[in-house]
Amino acid sequence: MNAGDRVRVDRADQTYEGVLLPSSTPDHLAIKLDGGYNVGVDRADADVEVLESDVYDVESAQDEQGQSRIEFDDDLPTVSLISTGGTIASTVDYRTGAVTAQFDAEDVLRAVPDLAGIANYRGRVVANILSENMTPAVWQDLVRAIHEEIEAGADGVVVMHGTDTMQFTAAAIAFMLDTPVPIVFTGSQRSADRPSSDNVMNAVCSVEAATSDCAEVLVCMHADESDDRCALHRGTRVRKNHTSRRDAFETVGARPLGEVDYDTDGDNEVSFRRAYAERGETDLALADDIETDVDLVKFTPGMDASLLEAAAEDSAGIVIEGTGLGHVNTDWIDAIEALDVPVVMTSQCLEGRVCDRVYDTGRDLLEAGVVEGEDMLPGTAKVKLMWTLANTEDVEDAMGESLAGEIQDRSTPWL
Repeated sequence: MNAGDRVRVDRADQTYEGVLLPSSTPDHLAIKLDGGYNVGVDRADADVEVLESDVYDVESAQDEQGQSRIEFDDDLPTVSLISTGGTIASTVDYRTGAVTAQFDAEDVLRAVPDLAGIANYRGRVVANILSENMTPAVWQDLVRAIHEEIEAGADGVVVMHGTDTMQFTAAAIAFMLDTPVPIVFTGSQRSADRPSSDNVMNAVCSVEAATSDCAEVLVCMHADESDDRCALHRGTRVRKNHTSRRDAFETVGARPLGEVDYDTDGDNEVSFRRAYAERGETDLALADDIETDVDLVKFTPGMDASLLEAAAEDSAGIVIEGTGLGHVNTDWIDAIEALDVPVVMTSQCLEGRVCDRVYDTGRDLLEAGVVEGEDMLPGTAKVKLMWTLANTEDVEDAMGESLAGEIQDRSTPWL
């Protein structure tokens, strides 16, 4: 039997029927079921019957050397594909049945032949981790790699990243790098072995965005549950709001900055609804120092101020996720005033602006030295404080200024 044969596999009391796939190990069989899912079976425990030979040509997307058939065209822009791991760059480990991050950027090109003809590509692997394992040190490795790719002539950059912490990394890159070209983060909520996978559309739309005129850090993911368009979110205003939906990402406080209309025939269209930094208007500049000892503390009723004091012991700065307009229990105020580090107040409300001038508690917090976080998302505020502590003279002024679109203007309507 060979990869591409239709087989029936009996193992114990289970029967599987589908197309035999190339396996990651010689000891296991990989089978694509008719429903689109893949299963792995221990070869030693299985009885296999070949029902039909060569029903699927597994080599159709490769040349004799196993390389992707992505042709280079001098008239096309060059997009750098940088992989950090995550579901979009994952495959199934047939020893365990689990999805693991093990593809590099070249594998993504082979897996998504729809990318051909949009751009020329350079592939680079910065990390091969699931995003829950992301660290500030990897942010620094990533931003340096992006800087090098742009210096080397890339017309745009696409970063493949796990979705769970993508919003933090996108914000970090937005603060650490001034860019003259688009930098687009994308991922996948559902892996390539699933029939409802979003990896192809997200990858194609991200490359289209990376060749656009918007020279900002963007997050490109499904705009809704359909397969017709991707939303383009500003990297400092986006949040993952659902654990598993394909349209899990939302811009907070506004509609997405733009979108990509997806067409299976390749007629994709990128559009924007608000002003953005245009390609080429900003000089490339890297400021990758970062203060890692910053904590984000979420206040809840009954929470003792000693928890805040413990968090601040080895911290260079604290972001508090307060209630409403930016409040905590009044018992916390003395503890905050005693801290010898910057304290930034944000709100656990999904939308709206911190304003500590309305109620007595807020006014007392301001007198205690709290810095208002405007309408920054708490996670973005933490990343920004990490960056400002390492790169600015006046942290309070920097936190109150919109450096990468993280603070919206008070007069801007929701559109």
